[in-house]
Amino acid sequence: MSRLFRTMILLVLITGCGNREFTAPRELDDACSIVRQHPDYLRAFRAAERKWGVPVAVQMAIIYQESKFIGNARTPHQYVLGVIPVGRQSSAYGYSQALDATWEDYQNEEGGRSARRDNIRAATDFMGWYMVQTTEETGVPLTDARNQYLAYHEGRTGYMRGTYRSKSWLVRIAGEVDDRAALYNVQLGRCGRN
Repeated sequence: MSRLFRTMILLVLITGCGNREFTAPRELDDACSIVRQHPDYLRAFRAAERKWGVPVAVQMAIIYQESKFIGNARTPHQYVLGVIPVGRQSSAYGYSQALDATWEDYQNEEGGRSARRDNIRAATDFMGWYMVQTTEETGVPLTDARNQYLAYHEGRTGYMRGTYRSKSWLVRIAGEVDDRAALYNVQLGRCGRN
């Protein structure tokens, strides 16, 4: 094999490994469509469900709310005087919108240094790890999408203090997460993916 040919093959392989698609699935209101388009998502959801006990539909509903299934999602920029960017609203990133410090805790305790927030398997494992701790600290069942989401968004300490009570928009969104989890659960049952 010529040196040029080997070099070209190596470049194609390297480019293929580095090229990642982070676009959202079509039909975000249809769980069956999402997992048909991305079978890797379903494998990740099921692995987290086996390991942590968090139902697939609950994981999907929270990822929908946090990132709309966009692997490299970030919070919006903040602006001074409406035009000068000064950074992002938070360090939240990836499918699960995990904050830097919380992700580092996960890496140290469970996921390892190579775990990345833009990897669906690591993101779902993170969510399972976090939600199990929520259950241990607050008593919120893993099947309770509404309250798991509130604790996920506010942090467990904020949830136990009830900081969400003064945020009517967040309480409304938590209700939507709960409704979406129920919808996704029914849909996954109908298409035999539950």
